[in-house]
Amino acid sequence: MATITKETIIGDILDIAPQTAPLFMAIGMHCLGCPASRGETVEEACMVHGIDPDELLEELNKQITAGDAQ
Repeated sequence: MATITKETIIGDILDIAPQTAPLFMAIGMHCLGCPASRGETVEEACMVHGIDPDELLEELNKQITAGDAQ
């Protein structure tokens, strides 16, 4: 699986790795089903929610790598 970057669209992450949804919810990104998530990048979402994008990317990529190993 490809690495998630700041330019990756939130909706695309949820399509390829739905197991990441609880992580988004835990950091306050509760609008995963809203239309904005289908076109918003990780970096844009982090700016709106006051989240450090590098920390989120690290955790997302860990979860996806763990999911690939299963």
